[in-house]
Amino acid sequence: MNALRLIFLFGLMAESTVAWAPAKQQSLRQKTELSAAGSLHGQNSCFMPLKQLDQDYWAPRIVQIAGAYPGLTKEEFFAVKSEPSAPEGQWTYDFSDPDGPQLGTVALDGGSVVAACEDPVAIIAEHTSLAVPLPDAITEPVDLIVLVDRAANHFAERRFLLTEQNGELIIGAFETKADLPAGCEILGQVQLCQIPWLPSMKKTKTGFMEVDEYF
Repeated sequence: MNALRLIFLFGLMAESTVAWAPAKQQSLRQKTELSAAGSLHGQNSCFMPLKQLDQDYWAPRIVQIAGAYPGLTKEEFFAVKSEPSAPEGQWTYDFSDPDGPQLGTVALDGGSVVAACEDPVAIIAEHTSLAVPLPDAITEPVDLIVLVDRAANHFAERRFLLTEQNGELIIGAFETKADLPAGCEILGQVQLCQIPWLPSMKKTKTGFMEVDEYF
Protein backbone atom coordinates (compact mmCIF):
# COMPACT_ATOMS: atom_id res chain seq x y z
CA MET A 1 0.00 0.00 0.00
CA ASN A 2 2.93 2.38 0.68
CA ALA A 3 3.74 2.28 -3.02
CA LEU A 4 0.17 3.18 -3.97
CA ARG A 5 0.10 5.72 -6.77
CA LEU A 6 -3.62 5.92 -7.39
CA ILE A 7 -4.92 9.23 -8.60
CA PHE A 8 -8.32 10.73 -7.97
CA LEU A 9 -10.35 10.72 -11.21
CA PHE A 10 -7.88 10.08 -13.96
CA GLY A 11 -4.18 9.52 -13.19
CA LEU A 12 -0.86 10.46 -11.72
CA MET A 13 -0.12 14.11 -11.05
CA ALA A 14 3.13 15.99 -11.31
CA GLU A 15 3.88 19.01 -13.45
CA SER A 16 0.76 20.94 -14.57
CA THR A 17 0.18 23.31 -17.43
CA VAL A 18 -2.86 25.44 -18.16
CA ALA A 19 -5.18 23.56 -20.46
CA TRP A 20 -6.04 26.07 -23.12
CA ALA A 21 -2.57 27.53 -23.61
CA PRO A 22 -0.68 26.07 -26.58
CA ALA A 23 1.08 22.99 -25.21
CA LYS A 24 4.78 23.42 -24.73
CA GLN A 25 5.66 19.79 -25.21
CA GLN A 26 6.49 19.21 -28.88
CA SER A 27 5.50 15.55 -28.58
CA LEU A 28 1.88 16.41 -27.74
CA ARG A 29 1.21 16.97 -31.41
CA GLN A 30 3.09 17.39 -34.63
CA LYS A 31 3.38 21.00 -35.77
CA THR A 32 2.28 20.20 -39.28
CA GLU A 33 -0.83 20.91 -41.27
CA LEU A 34 -2.96 17.81 -41.68
CA SER A 35 -4.39 17.15 -45.09
CA ALA A 36 -7.49 15.58 -43.60
CA ALA A 37 -9.16 12.86 -45.59
CA GLY A 38 -12.70 13.05 -44.27
CA SER A 39 -15.03 15.77 -43.09
CA LEU A 40 -14.17 18.18 -40.30
CA HIS A 41 -16.62 19.74 -37.87
CA GLY A 42 -19.56 21.34 -39.69
CA GLN A 43 -18.73 19.85 -43.07
CA ASN A 44 -21.15 17.57 -44.92
CA SER A 45 -23.58 17.59 -41.97
CA CYS A 46 -20.93 16.07 -39.68
CA PHE A 47 -20.63 17.56 -36.21
CA MET A 48 -18.21 16.78 -33.40
CA PRO A 49 -19.75 15.83 -30.03
CA LEU A 50 -18.81 19.19 -28.52
CA LYS A 51 -19.02 20.21 -24.88
CA GLN A 52 -18.55 23.90 -24.09
CA LEU A 53 -17.49 24.66 -20.53
CA ASP A 54 -19.19 27.47 -18.61
CA GLN A 55 -17.51 30.53 -17.14
CA ASP A 56 -18.38 29.25 -13.64
CA TYR A 57 -17.12 25.70 -14.30
CA TRP A 58 -14.58 24.24 -11.88
CA ALA A 59 -12.72 21.25 -13.28
CA PRO A 60 -12.31 18.11 -11.18
CA ARG A 61 -9.06 18.39 -9.27
CA ILE A 62 -6.50 15.62 -9.60
CA VAL A 63 -5.03 14.80 -6.19
CA GLN A 64 -2.22 12.39 -5.40
CA ILE A 65 -2.66 9.78 -2.66
CA ALA A 66 0.19 9.71 -0.15
CA GLY A 67 -0.48 6.21 1.14
CA ALA A 68 -2.61 4.20 3.57
CA TYR A 69 -3.35 4.96 7.21
CA PRO A 70 -2.35 3.65 9.69
CA GLY A 71 1.24 3.05 8.70
CA LEU A 72 1.76 6.23 6.66
CA THR A 73 5.14 7.86 7.30
CA LYS A 74 6.01 11.54 7.34
CA GLU A 75 8.30 11.04 4.34
CA GLU A 76 5.52 9.46 2.33
CA PHE A 77 3.10 12.21 3.36
CA PHE A 78 5.40 14.94 2.04
CA ALA A 79 6.63 12.97 -1.00
CA VAL A 80 3.56 13.67 -3.11
CA LYS A 81 3.01 16.91 -4.97
CA SER A 82 0.00 19.18 -5.21
CA GLU A 83 -0.72 21.70 -7.92
CA PRO A 84 -3.02 24.74 -8.07
CA SER A 85 -6.60 24.33 -9.19
CA ALA A 86 -7.40 25.05 -12.82
CA PRO A 87 -8.77 28.54 -13.57
CA GLU A 88 -12.53 28.83 -13.89
CA GLY A 89 -13.79 27.48 -17.21
CA GLN A 90 -10.54 25.65 -17.94
CA TRP A 91 -8.59 22.54 -16.95
CA THR A 92 -5.02 21.46 -16.29
CA TYR A 93 -2.73 18.74 -17.66
CA ASP A 94 -0.55 16.58 -15.46
CA PHE A 95 2.69 14.88 -16.49
CA SER A 96 4.25 12.19 -14.33
CA ASP A 97 7.67 12.71 -15.86
CA PRO A 98 8.11 16.08 -17.62
CA ASP A 99 11.55 15.02 -18.87
CA GLY A 100 10.37 11.69 -20.28
CA PRO A 101 7.72 10.59 -22.76
CA GLN A 102 4.75 12.90 -22.43
CA LEU A 103 2.19 10.45 -21.09
CA GLY A 104 0.15 12.97 -19.12
CA THR A 105 -3.29 12.81 -17.56
CA VAL A 106 -6.28 15.14 -17.47
CA ALA A 107 -9.42 15.07 -15.32
CA LEU A 108 -12.75 14.71 -17.10
CA ASP A 109 -16.18 15.09 -15.56
CA GLY A 110 -18.00 11.88 -14.90
CA GLY A 111 -21.10 11.16 -16.97
CA SER A 112 -22.70 8.62 -19.23
CA VAL A 113 -20.45 9.43 -22.21
CA VAL A 114 -17.19 9.15 -20.28
CA ALA A 115 -18.38 6.13 -18.30
CA ALA A 116 -19.45 4.27 -21.44
CA CYS A 117 -15.96 4.38 -22.97
CA GLU A 118 -14.35 0.95 -22.74
CA ASP A 119 -10.81 2.07 -23.58
CA PRO A 120 -10.64 5.89 -23.41
CA VAL A 121 -7.65 7.98 -24.44
CA ALA A 122 -7.38 11.78 -24.42
CA ILE A 123 -5.85 13.69 -27.33
CA ILE A 124 -5.01 17.39 -27.23
CA ALA A 125 -5.97 19.05 -30.52
CA GLU A 126 -5.89 22.68 -31.65
CA HIS A 127 -9.37 23.89 -32.53
CA THR A 128 -8.26 24.91 -36.01
CA SER A 129 -7.20 21.35 -36.85
CA LEU A 130 -10.79 20.17 -36.33
CA ALA A 131 -12.50 23.27 -37.79
CA VAL A 132 -14.26 23.97 -34.49
CA PRO A 133 -15.41 27.62 -34.61
CA LEU A 134 -14.50 29.99 -31.78
CA PRO A 135 -15.05 33.76 -31.41
CA ASP A 136 -13.14 36.04 -33.78
CA ALA A 137 -11.42 37.65 -30.79
CA ILE A 138 -9.44 34.42 -30.32
CA THR A 139 -6.57 34.56 -32.77
CA GLU A 140 -4.25 31.92 -31.28
CA PRO A 141 -4.89 28.16 -31.44
CA VAL A 142 -6.88 26.85 -28.47
CA ASP A 143 -6.35 23.39 -27.04
CA LEU A 144 -9.38 21.09 -27.01
CA ILE A 145 -9.64 17.72 -25.27
CA VAL A 146 -10.69 14.99 -27.69
CA LEU A 147 -11.84 11.81 -25.96
CA VAL A 148 -11.36 8.73 -28.16
CA ASP A 149 -12.61 5.23 -27.34
CA ARG A 150 -10.07 2.77 -28.73
CA ALA A 151 -12.55 -0.09 -28.28
CA ALA A 152 -14.85 1.51 -30.87
CA ASN A 153 -12.44 0.80 -33.72
CA HIS A 154 -15.11 0.28 -36.36
CA PHE A 155 -16.88 2.44 -38.92
CA ALA A 156 -19.94 4.51 -38.03
CA GLU A 157 -21.71 6.85 -40.43
CA ARG A 158 -20.90 10.53 -39.82
CA ARG A 159 -19.09 9.69 -36.58
CA PHE A 160 -15.67 11.18 -36.14
CA LEU A 161 -13.01 8.50 -36.41
CA LEU A 162 -9.35 8.46 -35.52
CA THR A 163 -7.67 6.77 -38.47
CA GLU A 164 -4.14 5.98 -39.53
CA GLN A 165 -3.50 7.01 -43.10
CA ASN A 166 -0.04 6.49 -44.57
CA GLY A 167 1.52 6.54 -41.10
CA GLU A 168 -0.31 9.71 -40.04
CA LEU A 169 -3.16 9.86 -37.51
CA ILE A 170 -6.11 11.88 -38.78
CA ILE A 171 -9.50 12.72 -37.25
CA GLY A 172 -12.38 12.94 -39.71
CA ALA A 173 -15.92 11.79 -40.44
CA PHE A 174 -17.17 9.87 -43.47
CA GLU A 175 -20.65 9.50 -44.91
CA THR A 176 -20.11 5.91 -46.04
CA LYS A 177 -17.53 3.21 -45.44
CA ALA A 178 -16.67 3.37 -49.13
CA ASP A 179 -15.40 6.94 -48.57
CA LEU A 180 -12.59 5.73 -46.32
CA PRO A 181 -9.18 6.08 -47.97
CA ALA A 182 -7.72 2.83 -49.19
CA GLY A 183 -5.53 1.12 -46.63
CA CYS A 184 -6.54 3.33 -43.69
CA GLU A 185 -7.03 1.77 -40.25
CA ILE A 186 -9.73 2.85 -37.79
CA LEU A 187 -8.15 3.27 -34.36
CA GLY A 188 -11.18 4.55 -32.45
CA GLN A 189 -14.17 6.90 -32.40
CA VAL A 190 -14.38 10.40 -30.93
CA GLN A 191 -16.83 10.37 -28.02
CA LEU A 192 -16.37 13.92 -26.73
CA CYS A 193 -14.64 17.15 -27.69
CA GLN A 194 -14.32 19.53 -24.75
CA ILE A 195 -13.90 23.28 -25.27
CA PRO A 196 -12.63 25.58 -22.51
CA TRP A 197 -14.24 28.86 -21.56
CA LEU A 198 -11.80 31.74 -22.00
CA PRO A 199 -12.02 35.31 -20.71
CA SER A 200 -12.32 36.62 -24.28
CA MET A 201 -15.53 34.62 -24.75
CA LYS A 202 -18.99 35.84 -23.90
CA LYS A 203 -20.61 34.26 -20.88
CA THR A 204 -22.11 30.90 -21.75
CA LYS A 205 -25.04 31.29 -19.36
CA THR A 206 -26.90 34.58 -19.52
CA GLY A 207 -30.28 33.39 -18.28
CA PHE A 208 -31.74 33.85 -21.74
CA MET A 209 -31.54 30.81 -24.02
CA GLU A 210 -31.91 32.87 -27.19
CA VAL A 211 -28.68 34.76 -26.51
CA ASP A 212 -26.57 31.85 -25.28
CA GLU A 213 -24.23 31.38 -28.23
CA TYR A 214 -22.00 28.45 -27.44
CA PHE A 215 -22.32 24.70 -27.75
